[in-house]
Amino acid sequence: MTRKTFVIDTNVLLHDPAAMGKFKENDVVIPLGVLEELDGMKRQSDELGKNARHVVRLIDSLKERKQGDLHSGVPIENGITVRIFIDTKICEKKTFPLPLDRNNNKILLAAYQLKEKGERVVLVSKDFVMRVKAEAIGIEAEDYENLKVSYDRIYKGYRKLEVPKREIDLFYKDGFLSTTVDDFHPNEYCHLVSPEHSSAIGKYNYDTKKLEPLLKMNRDIWGIHPLNVEQKCALDLLLRDDIKLVCLLGQAGTGKTLLALAAALKKVFDETVYSRILISRPIVPLGKDIGYLPGTKEEKLFHWMQPIYDNLEFLCQSTGGPGTGAETQKWILESKKIEMEAVTYIRGRTLPRMFIIIDEAQNLTPHEVKTVISRAGQGTKVILTGDPSQIDNPYLDKDSNALTYTVARFKNQSIFGHMLLEKTERSELAAIAADIL
Repeated sequence: MTRKTFVIDTNVLLHDPAAMGKFKENDVVIPLGVLEELDGMKRQSDELGKNARHVVRLIDSLKERKQGDLHSGVPIENGITVRIFIDTKICEKKTFPLPLDRNNNKILLAAYQLKEKGERVVLVSKDFVMRVKAEAIGIEAEDYENLKVSYDRIYKGYRKLEVPKREIDLFYKDGFLSTTVDDFHPNEYCHLVSPEHSSAIGKYNYDTKKLEPLLKMNRDIWGIHPLNVEQKCALDLLLRDDIKLVCLLGQAGTGKTLLALAAALKKVFDETVYSRILISRPIVPLGKDIGYLPGTKEEKLFHWMQPIYDNLEFLCQSTGGPGTGAETQKWILESKKIEMEAVTYIRGRTLPRMFIIIDEAQNLTPHEVKTVISRAGQGTKVILTGDPSQIDNPYLDKDSNALTYTVARFKNQSIFGHMLLEKTERSELAAIAADIL
């Protein structure tokens, strides 16, 4: 098989710092323009800065290898050769059709020059415009697929099965139902229905190979009740202490954040299973830094956490009754048992016995979510919520974001649960808007 030369864009290395080792039996080229961009980002304190530093250190370590050098190529594992491309005759390339007033075009020029030398060049970039420009000048271009899974074929977390009525009766009588279905995932939910319109909801126990009933709830959870089957299953996942990681996916108004926050309040304030609630959201505005807002860190975070405060206010009003919601909310905030934090500042912490909610997690990369989940200490539960169809990060899509990736990688783990919420319950207007707009 003919070796290919993969020219790697900066955004690929920031998305996956280990990307250079993923092109088996091929050549990997890092243009000088990519090194310059990495050098400019390595001083940032966020996850992108961390990834930039990691890549720079990795490239620097290649210099110590006895075989080859960075300009001619250094062999690494899996038959891969890595080299830095520097062409001192850039200004003499009269046939290159793009202006060299921006770094992206200089990276394209590197790919163009390699192709002219007779190499089979493929540009790898997460930037759609970059790929279009590459193809326009005759260079093969690809998105980085290594950390991608198909959102359209994602595991939903539940299924509907038609069974005889007697099996549903046995489920209620015995408190479980043996099943011969062999493709259930751990903690997958099943909505059993019969031709006679009987129904039941069960959770699959991977150890016993049986469907078991949901946890009994004698009253509402901080003033709210699940409004559909999906919400019932989601709340069951949130309240089970043996399930340490939960993903809730769904469009706006399906109740993801509200259910997670209600379960957190119950587990921390009512049952004291966890010591505190930690709520975080990725900071993805036009300028990706909360430092552009005035005030202390808490004052800056208030604007980003406003949706959380809105949900908290709703729950306090629901459980406390008219006129007492503000007092309940004040009591919760003054208890010091609820903490708001930017995802940027979670890295490096160890978080034991906490109920962690990461809202809008679709704006995280797979490596960023790994950083967050790996912070969980003993007795901690992590909830990821979001909508992969609403992504603000320019280099992520519904197939490459943290939520979709986490579901695909964890679906066979017994400490993981997932629910895809498809019915909007916020209001009739919100439901119609979600469907037709």
